[in-house]
Amino acid sequence: MSHKIIAIIGGGQAAAMAAASLRQQGFDGELHLFSDELHLPYERPPLSKAMLLDENPQLQPVLPANWWRENNVQLHLGVTLRHINRTARTLTLADGQTYRWSQLLLATGAAARPLPLLDKLGERCFTLRHAADAERLRDILLPGKSMVIVGAGTIGLELAASATQRGCRVTVVEMGPSVMGRNAPAPVRDYLLAHHQLAGVRVLLNSAIEHAKAGERLSLTLQNGETLQADAVIYGIGIVANDILAREAGLETANGIIVDTACTTSDPAIYAAGDVAITRLPDGSLVRVESWENANNQAQIAAAAILNLPLPQKTPGWFWTDQYRDNLQFIGEMQGESWLVRGDSDGQKAIWFNLQDGVIVGAVTLNQGREIRLLRKWIQAKKKPPVAALIDETILLKSI
Repeated sequence: MSHKIIAIIGGGQAAAMAAASLRQQGFDGELHLFSDELHLPYERPPLSKAMLLDENPQLQPVLPANWWRENNVQLHLGVTLRHINRTARTLTLADGQTYRWSQLLLATGAAARPLPLLDKLGERCFTLRHAADAERLRDILLPGKSMVIVGAGTIGLELAASATQRGCRVTVVEMGPSVMGRNAPAPVRDYLLAHHQLAGVRVLLNSAIEHAKAGERLSLTLQNGETLQADAVIYGIGIVANDILAREAGLETANGIIVDTACTTSDPAIYAAGDVAITRLPDGSLVRVESWENANNQAQIAAAAILNLPLPQKTPGWFWTDQYRDNLQFIGEMQGESWLVRGDSDGQKAIWFNLQDGVIVGAVTLNQGREIRLLRKWIQAKKKPPVAALIDETILLKSI
């Protein structure tokens, strides 16, 4: 395998873990990583939490700094890619330098979906995708400041919690009828809404900003006519995949680089992983999973596919969110009409179970993360646990 040159474009979780997986799976050839950030690849989840709350925040590297040198990965940081030549199999940087590749992995991530109405407000309008965004946000999350957060998805609620903990007065504006409507079941949504309201956050559902004006303070007028005054506005309403390099190279895209279940693009020598990748399923539908775990999983799948090795086994989807002192972890299928609960969410310790025809297909833990490993095994095994035992806290889950 040493004659190959593998190039990775990206500086996030998927890019770093792909490099690690390639070396772990035996690739000993030339390996390059290109990133437009100056930092070594770093963990993104802390940006909305620790990077805003810790007294002396530090970026958390995905891999130790010495790993790159010890594993002979050539890093190209702070560079801009301009062109992929699929015929010559070269990359061209903004400064004109070119690099050859035998196989290419695109892990270019995504940008915040823009909201022009708010973007025109200038430097008092914020999004959060990178370390520099967190540094800017930290400077304005000061006690007594008024913040409007647009979007009540995972990132919006994490930012609401962090801003509240920093002493800000927070209003969340959400177009939909609930918080975390895309990826949390109804009882968990109800719990989160109540918890934020108890912490002093004003949550406006079924609401949208119609007009925005910058003055001494920001004036944000809702569709119902109410005007909110704020020192700053933060929004998170989805993503736009960073797929322009792929599109210009003629790869198949659809707000993301279309891949198969082996992370292979429409060019068999090029792969994609992480938020930029969107998978075409056997039925033709396109699915993107935006999570830390998916970035890891697709990095490992892509590495195995590049090396023509067996692909890793698919596992139930898993993600987490930290809000205030709560840790919620989600595993498996979140769509379901009837959820059972074990424990008491009012006591901030509970597990919700999603059963379909008696089979456990998904679960959400509230400050019970130690149970996720067992729940993953149950979901993979299609376990049919006795309902009475499942909701009885006197019975240990591992004994069921």
